[in-house]
Amino acid sequence: MKLLIVESPSKAKTIEKYLDGAYTVRASVGHIRDLPKSNKDAIDIPGGFIPKYEISPGKEKVVSEIKSLAERADEVLLATDPDREGEAIAWHVKEAVGLKNPKRVRFYEITKDAIKEAIQNPTEIDDNLRRAQEARRVLDRLVGYDLSGLIWKKVRYGLSAGRVQSPALRIIMEREREIRAFKPEQYWTIEADTQTVGGIKITLGCDKEPRDIKEVEKILEIGNKEEWSVKSVTETETKRSPKAPFTTSTLQQTASTRLGLAPSRTMGIAQKLYEAGLITYMRTDSTNLSVTAQDQMAAVINKKYGANYAHKNIYVTKSKNAQEAHEAIRPTDASKENAGLTDEQKELYRLIWQRTLASQMSDAKVLRTKITAQIGSETTKNGLPSRGEVPTFSINGSRMLFDGWLKADPDARGEDVELPKVAKGDILKLIEIRNTEKFTEPPGRYSEAGLIKELEKRGIGRPSTYASIMKTLEERKYVEKINKALFPTDTGEVVSDFLEKNFANYISDTFTAEMEDELDDIATGKREYEKTLKDFYGPFTKEVKAKNKIEKVTNLGEADPSIKCPVCGGPMIIKLSKNGKFLSCKKYPDCAGARKMDGTEMEGPKETGEKCPECKDGKLVERDGKFGRFISCSNYPKCKYIKKGEGAPVNSTGVKCPKCKTGEMAERRGRFGIFYSCTNYPKCKYAIKAKPTGKLCPTCGALMMLGTKTIPERCSDKTCPNHRPDKLSK
Repeated sequence: MKLLIVESPSKAKTIEKYLDGAYTVRASVGHIRDLPKSNKDAIDIPGGFIPKYEISPGKEKVVSEIKSLAERADEVLLATDPDREGEAIAWHVKEAVGLKNPKRVRFYEITKDAIKEAIQNPTEIDDNLRRAQEARRVLDRLVGYDLSGLIWKKVRYGLSAGRVQSPALRIIMEREREIRAFKPEQYWTIEADTQTVGGIKITLGCDKEPRDIKEVEKILEIGNKEEWSVKSVTETETKRSPKAPFTTSTLQQTASTRLGLAPSRTMGIAQKLYEAGLITYMRTDSTNLSVTAQDQMAAVINKKYGANYAHKNIYVTKSKNAQEAHEAIRPTDASKENAGLTDEQKELYRLIWQRTLASQMSDAKVLRTKITAQIGSETTKNGLPSRGEVPTFSINGSRMLFDGWLKADPDARGEDVELPKVAKGDILKLIEIRNTEKFTEPPGRYSEAGLIKELEKRGIGRPSTYASIMKTLEERKYVEKINKALFPTDTGEVVSDFLEKNFANYISDTFTAEMEDELDDIATGKREYEKTLKDFYGPFTKEVKAKNKIEKVTNLGEADPSIKCPVCGGPMIIKLSKNGKFLSCKKYPDCAGARKMDGTEMEGPKETGEKCPECKDGKLVERDGKFGRFISCSNYPKCKYIKKGEGAPVNSTGVKCPKCKTGEMAERRGRFGIFYSCTNYPKCKYAIKAKPTGKLCPTCGALMMLGTKTIPERCSDKTCPNHRPDKLSK
């Protein structure tokens, strides 16, 4: 018997099918060993930072089965993923099962040819790669445990910090401070509707955005009285080159922007596609495509679009430490335009197919046209200044001459704006000129896609870590995602402020990026594991111990002097609770007066007249929570009963439920975040993902809900075409 071990059950099924019974294939189901949850004795620091692993809970049967099969096997192959994590899993299987001479095989796509070739060319476990993963795991545990312990003492119990999540949180907070410090400036935009000699309407925009209303009035006055004419017509032929095929980072960014998928969700779907043999390995920072893949793409392009669309493009990988996989993410079979079992899998596969095919296609050719108009004649008229005293007006248009790679990826095309034919000196008839008052806007908050791009640019994290960084920040409730934008919570702000003040060096871009480089050097054998950790941990642990002397952060600043304590009338200060910031009396604990941040009084618990159904002797009371009022037992925390369903307070939107007609849509929070459902739950289980607008879909009658910047409103029913109105024209 021959035994081949992978880490995923679905991957095992696919591979076993390709090997025609020649191998027994089993899955480790991910990691089988890890550091114990308690940090005590988890790492032998004096002994050289030696981790003390234990079998992960629930994996005892897996280890036992693999061990039993291995004892009867003539040959054992370890075929876990071809990256550091996969190398570590292979090593842990070897150690836990007691394998003496297992062979290591690596493949970057689950196809029959790739698997057979890998089996015919086995190697050994790459100890450098494995040590690099171990160094990251140990480093993250040491930093997280020591920093989190200090934050528990000095800020609030239950908070956490991490080597990579903390710099990411700092970046979000830096942007938030920019937004708060931003002072909007007033300006005006001016538009003019004009008509050509042929009677075609053109809307021109002023090439200057005045900051002074007097200048605006002057332009409007001259524009209404003087003659308009075409000053110039400029036509420029430009090229739009295709983008490189997907890396882990760019796949997460594009899937977030186009499909609305969270990075962790994207990676989960991509994992399924990989295990099904549909795409190559999805954790990579390489943009390289093999010659075989390029030839395969060219054949599909020639057949589907024509020879003039095919063009071999080679992309240089931007990451100086690209090391995870040999190729970019691509379909294993380019002739498969659509694949996947679920709608999400089909959408993501299609996205990968489009991007890969487009990367091997010709440039698109676009004719860009600009019409510039001027106001006034060479001599004065009506007592007004001559030409040149007011800014020009213009309009830009574009026309596709050759669609090239956009043929395969039409979503990247944008709209053509055809402009009428005019010539220099043509008279334009003014229909209307108008101005709009506006204010400059602060920089936008990061979306998940934007933050990943920023982390990659600064060298923070690696392809396999981006999704977990996003997930951790949300799970810790350090950020809140609202319409794709990441908002720091009160807790996130306090934690970031504390770390920036006390551990600025350790959460800086430079330090974090350099540490990633050092981990990469361990992977290539250029650095030693023990020395790297020792050089870091010595100074770090001294810094943490020194900070044990600082006072506990209980006061986050003085409250507005006009807001007084509701009990004693004294001044108030800002404090942090598990539900966010609040105002507390400065005399606490002598005075327990408190208010909400907006100065309104906190409502104390109100009895409902009901007994607790769980502990029997408690009373049900209505309380204030982070997400509104809720009903719980008066014996909390001994009894943690919370009333749900009918009769429980809800944050109603005032929008009627379209299903039962009697309830209202209310904001609720579930395991996947905020959603909106009927107040008559559980009798009525109607629910939608985003906030309802109050309108009904004209096509299917379902509620319309808030969308994105590009799609402000869309239908809540996934089966309705109005759910994705951006695709209707396609």
